[in-house]
Amino acid sequence: MASASTGMMNSLLTKLATLMGEEYGKLRGVCKEVESLEDELRSMRALLERLAGMDELDGQAKEWRDQVREMSYDIEDCIDDFLHHLAKNDGSNGFVHKTVKFLKEIRARHQIGNRIQEIKNLVKVVSERRMRYKIDEYTPNSSHVPVDPRVVAIYAEPAGLVGVDAPRDELIKLLMGEEQALKIASIVGFGGLGKTTLAKEVYRKLEGQFDCGAFVSVSQKPDMLKILNKILLEVKGQCSVHNGDLDGILNEIINSLRDRRYFIVVDDLWDSYAWDIIRCGFPDNNSGSRILTTTRICSVATTCCSNNQDYIYMMKSLTEQDSRRLLHSRIFGSHETFPDIFEEVTTNILKKCGGLPLAIISIASLLSGQSYLTWEYVNNSLGSMFEGNPTLSGLKQILELSYNNLPQHLKTCLLYVSMYPEDCIIKKNDLVRQWIAEGFVSKISGLYADDVAGSYFNELINRSMIQPLYTDYNDEVLSCRIHDLMLEIIRSKSVEENFFSVIDARNAMAPGLHKKIRRVSFHYVCEEEGVIPASTSRSLLQVRSVAFLKNSFTALSLEFKYVRVLLLEFPQRWRGTRVDLTSICGFYLLRYLKISLDIKLMLPSQLGGMCHLETIALHTSKELSIPSDIVSLPHLSQLFIPAHTVLPNGIGNLKSLRNLQWFDLTKNSISNIKCLGDLTNMRDLKLDCSSTELLEDVTRRIEALHFSLEKLSRSSSSLRNVVLLKHFPSWLQVDGLSTLSPPPRHLWRLHLERCLFSRIPTWLVQLRDLHSLKLTIRKVVSMDDGVIVLGCLPSLVHLDIRILVCPEERVVLSGTGMAFRALKHLVFRCHKPFLDFKACSMPRLQRLELWLDATGWEQCSGTCLPVGIENLSACLREIHIKREYGADRRDIQAAKSALSSVFTNHPGANLIFGGAPWNYPSNDHDQW
Repeated sequence: MASASTGMMNSLLTKLATLMGEEYGKLRGVCKEVESLEDELRSMRALLERLAGMDELDGQAKEWRDQVREMSYDIEDCIDDFLHHLAKNDGSNGFVHKTVKFLKEIRARHQIGNRIQEIKNLVKVVSERRMRYKIDEYTPNSSHVPVDPRVVAIYAEPAGLVGVDAPRDELIKLLMGEEQALKIASIVGFGGLGKTTLAKEVYRKLEGQFDCGAFVSVSQKPDMLKILNKILLEVKGQCSVHNGDLDGILNEIINSLRDRRYFIVVDDLWDSYAWDIIRCGFPDNNSGSRILTTTRICSVATTCCSNNQDYIYMMKSLTEQDSRRLLHSRIFGSHETFPDIFEEVTTNILKKCGGLPLAIISIASLLSGQSYLTWEYVNNSLGSMFEGNPTLSGLKQILELSYNNLPQHLKTCLLYVSMYPEDCIIKKNDLVRQWIAEGFVSKISGLYADDVAGSYFNELINRSMIQPLYTDYNDEVLSCRIHDLMLEIIRSKSVEENFFSVIDARNAMAPGLHKKIRRVSFHYVCEEEGVIPASTSRSLLQVRSVAFLKNSFTALSLEFKYVRVLLLEFPQRWRGTRVDLTSICGFYLLRYLKISLDIKLMLPSQLGGMCHLETIALHTSKELSIPSDIVSLPHLSQLFIPAHTVLPNGIGNLKSLRNLQWFDLTKNSISNIKCLGDLTNMRDLKLDCSSTELLEDVTRRIEALHFSLEKLSRSSSSLRNVVLLKHFPSWLQVDGLSTLSPPPRHLWRLHLERCLFSRIPTWLVQLRDLHSLKLTIRKVVSMDDGVIVLGCLPSLVHLDIRILVCPEERVVLSGTGMAFRALKHLVFRCHKPFLDFKACSMPRLQRLELWLDATGWEQCSGTCLPVGIENLSACLREIHIKREYGADRRDIQAAKSALSSVFTNHPGANLIFGGAPWNYPSNDHDQW
């Protein structure tokens, strides 16, 4: 229960160690003062760690814990001020001389000397209260829960779901049929029953049978413009041109769906008002369209289905058998490995869980790898919470048990998630960098901080505290979402521990519970709300993280000098306006800066005083003027800039840089392109070509990039990802990269999009760790050595290859031995799918995408069809056929018929015609 307090104490002790270091330890008197503080604080930390293992603390213990936490914050702020002034006053006349002079000046003004004495007195008072409250007599009750490595599969893989097949098939039967009129069905049930999971399974099964579709979530406080824009994006492939105009967006949706058969899922409806607006965009065009909604409220489901009770599906709890299967699969991997000794206690636990999948998954994370005694303890702790009908409060208690079982560092990281709005898609990379900036991530020898933080994120996924949302080709989780009830729990704990304060129109004064707000997230939704009350402003002087989310922004205070994390997502009404952020140059502790949306940014002319900056992420399409001294930031490791951005010369000085996105090859100097080779810690390099203005010297720029990549290959083994995008219509000729020697051998990902090679580079064979490859080749012959090279890559999981010139003979996908032995996802783009799948190749292929031009298929008589489909692995689950170019109706139908007949030779795969991006034809043209 003392997670924030313990984490804060750890951070403080680290800062004290810095103060005691070789440089500052020379200061007369400081060393002795700090030593006495450190000894007492270490004793406090030991007690906090004991308290952290207890489920409940009494009032006195909580009060003492809170005093220690706030004291730790204040001491660290004092130390940061001290170190900052020392650094600012350090000159060329000698460190000790200047510092002693500075300290005398400070003491004369009753600052540092008096502050140290104040801190000592405060520590003494807190220590005396510890003795008076007899805090040491408490006994911890903690246990360690190992991570379950199978959690992601439960969420992401349909085969890992339990109890879904029967309701899914029942819903499909309810939805489908011969009726051409628009049909609307609704899933209704208690939170945590799996309504969204069921709806996703139905959508996954049926989406290929419709012309277009969309899956959107609504939430309790919906942003209707955002929701409607998402629907339009999924059904049309582009956002609305009617920015901020609800009627305009609805008309665009109607026009896009008017002549098409569509399938829409509207998830998590909370009131009829939101549905009434969304429903206006769905025309009844007698094309066999279908809509599926999910909600927790029966009256909302009735409204969705126009009072037709036949189309309301009441979500049921898991049966006892399915509940047991789910628990066993989460803990033991299968029902067969379940030890008999756990039989009775399992029955009792499952009875209390009441068939709620979310509760079962949460409890499973507590029990995994634990002894029988721990199972009994969990069973006894649950009591009778789930006897009879489950209630919301009961489920919250279940989830709170999972929170309490987290190790301290994960509790701190999870509490940080409380700043995000409900139903927010949280990107993994954003979250872990924020943790690092706040100092939550431990230093482990031989590992980078982002790798350690990534392991924290994965542990939270494994423990079911956050839910994986999007995964990549290699099943790595890229983004997550947190369940509404879990978010409610951690927000409650954040308030209790003064960890994060969320301010919106309803609770603008709520943070007044604490005199000092340490972290704050603003969720205002309209301009009138975006005023911070004076009382709240006074409480923000010590704030460490500031986030303006969900259409909120107000002027930044110059007093935010302790801010580590600054996250600004500007509302739509600010689009295109100029925003002055020059005041941030005074935020001398700032480590993480992220700004999103299309605004014209005015940055400080100098960043040199912000020497702690680690991440700068500027996500805007507007051109930026980058401060010239950005290249001298010693700790900058993540730099995200929009295309068109010109960086000052000297980028090679950023020795800590590990992630650069997007470096514009056509805007930056050739000198800077060559300096990329000096960035020996570079891990992720994302390049961009945004302009045609300098195409005349593109060869020299590619040669400079060639030089940099070879230099990095010789001097460093850090480079893992290289991405090169081009945004103008013509192809970027990159044959200058065909002769890399040596190439970056440790690459995981190489994506060269709209970059044209004459042939497949032979140096690719050296990339033994390559997981994902995207490239475009002008021409490939039947037995091209390059194809054989690709087939020999042992780690290649994802291959996306485009061939511009249609080959005269079939491209043989084979190689020496078992070709493409790790490949799971193949994307082949060519005018005609002229492929020959040989026996034993691609034994793990799960998804095949063929992008083609249907023009002329009526006359080709099947001569351009792929052969050897029967040789593809039984692992193949999906075959997607997608068009890139327009064609008339007869050619499209001929292509569909011919391809359908060929792919029936692989009975195990689901054949799907459709998917964006498509050029949907009109008049005498048609879609699949």
